Amino acid sequence: MAISIRTVKRNIFISVLVVCLCSSLSGREFLVSKIGNDRHDGSLAKPFLTISRAVQSAMPGDTITVHEGIYREWVNPLRGGENEQKRIVYRTAPGEKVEIKGSEQIKSWKHVKNGVWKVTLPERFFGDYNPYRDLIFGDWFNDYGRIHHTGEVFLNGKSLYEKESLEKVFNPVPDTTIIDPEGSVYTWYCESDDKRTTIWANFHDFDPNRELTEISVRRKCFYPENPGINYITVSGFHFSQAATQWPAPTAEQVGMVSTHWNKGWIIENNVIHDSKCAGITLGKERGTGHNVWSADLGSVYNDGNVHYIEVLFRVLRNGWNKDRIGSHIVRNNTIYNCEQAGICGTMGAAFSVIENNHIYNIWTKRQFGGDEIGGIKLHA
Repeated sequence: MAISIRTVKRNIFISVLVVCLCSSLSGREFLVSKIGNDRHDGSLAKPFLTISRAVQSAMPGDTITVHEGIYREWVNPLRGGENEQKRIVYRTAPGEKVEIKGSEQIKSWKHVKNGVWKVTLPERFFGDYNPYRDLIFGDWFNDYGRIHHTGEVFLNGKSLYEKESLEKVFNPVPDTTIIDPEGSVYTWYCESDDKRTTIWANFHDFDPNRELTEISVRRKCFYPENPGINYITVSGFHFSQAATQWPAPTAEQVGMVSTHWNKGWIIENNVIHDSKCAGITLGKERGTGHNVWSADLGSVYNDGNVHYIEVLFRVLRNGWNKDRIGSHIVRNNTIYNCEQAGICGTMGAAFSVIENNHIYNIWTKRQFGGDEIGGIKLHA
């Protein structure tokens, strides 16, 4: 995407002027731009380069305004606001498209034969998380008798179909039971060890080195690692392509955009799409149980419903109440192409308002299943 430096600087000036005139808050405004530098101070003249750098500076009452471009990073808020009037606001500059992606672009594909290409990546490429070594797993998950990785391959923004064998990549068969049988012949397969990951993909007539070819590498796009990060506003972004895990109601629930175990968020006017599992989670943390039913499958007394009730008791004993958790607003978002749920949550969604969201094309690839699939799936 070609972006004029003069245009970006003009838009930065306009957005700062609008905020200064319209905001009733006394907080600071930090700017992020693709022509910025993380050694800067986030001002009009010296914007930051990454959202993560702005996170380090933002305090209650502050606003982070992000300018046009693709940001391939996990935004991990370190602080929240103090109350409804003194939030930390993450917003896009007016009229500008800002994408936060859980993927990286790959341009080093090698042709194998016919339409099949492969790429081999060292383990250091993935850092502390390799989604091509992480299998989708969780309570009430149905793998249909095969393995599924949290990773995904994308060609010009469209996800390919993972296969359980290399043979099915070289000789794909259309799946006539789904809404896009033609797309189902664009396939991929991976093999990984502790040193390298190799991905084979059938791009048919496309040269992946000349197209926009991406693979998921981050498990979330916007998620505070710690609880106690309250009163956050997230507005106007495009989130996509995260390697999300199955967020069962008896597990830690992490979607592409997630509130964690917090209170008073506003998630509005965003476009959220192409999550391997869930788009937005308003959900449970790990400490009160993580896939507890699956961990007890060998027990003759095992019952998923009983385990869920036990999790609820643990949640209550650990201080869950209206003053600490929930009361979020999720509104005016467009959510699509998520293979488990558009919005889901256990207990963390309590006392929330979810309204005017357009949610569609959930679980359309049908590569795996389970009891936690839906446009909106909430537990209390």
